[in-house]
Amino acid sequence: MPTEVTRKLFTVDDFYRMDEAGIFVPEERVELIGGEILEMSPVNQPHFSCVNRTAERFFGAFHGRAMISVQNALPLNRFNVPQPDIAVLKPRSDFYASLRQGPLDAFFVVEVSDTTFRFDRNIKLPLYAEAGIPEVWIENLKEGVLLVFRGPVGNDYKTKLILRRAQSVSPLAFPDVLFKIEDLLG
Repeated sequence: MPTEVTRKLFTVDDFYRMDEAGIFVPEERVELIGGEILEMSPVNQPHFSCVNRTAERFFGAFHGRAMISVQNALPLNRFNVPQPDIAVLKPRSDFYASLRQGPLDAFFVVEVSDTTFRFDRNIKLPLYAEAGIPEVWIENLKEGVLLVFRGPVGNDYKTKLILRRAQSVSPLAFPDVLFKIEDLLG
C-alpha cells in the first residue's frame, strides 16, 4: 500500500524560533521561501562589492529620509522571509526594535544578482509583488544592467525597465534622487 508523504512547511514564527535557538550558525545565509528553509550560495567578491557600493550611495542619498537595511530579513507573509541585499525602509525612531519590518515598511528593495539571477527573478520577484513591495531593483552583474520593476499586480509588476550603465534612475518614492547605473554596478 503506497504511503503519502506530507511536507512540513515552516512559518515565519518557526523560522525566527529556530534562529533564536541557534539552529542557524551566524555565517549561514538562509531564507524562508515557500515554507522551506533554503541555504543561499556564498557571497562572492563582485556581489559583496556591489552591495557595499550601492548601500554607500543609498546611505548618502536617503540620510534622514529612509533606513537602509543591508542583507537583513524582510518577512513578507506567513511562509516567506527573504533577505534582500538592500531594503530601503520607512524611517522609524526605534529602528524597528519594537516591531519587525514588513512589506508595508519598504519603499523598495534591491537584489544584487551574480550567480542567483534566475532565483531572484523567478522566485523572489513574484513574492515581492504578491506582498505589495512597490518597487524592486535587480542589479544583474552578469549582463551589466539594472532591472527595475514597479507597480505590483498579483505576482508580477506592471512596469519593467532595463537600464544600462550610461543611464540613470530615480526611485518612485524619491523622484528627486538620481542614481547613475554605472555608479551602482561599478
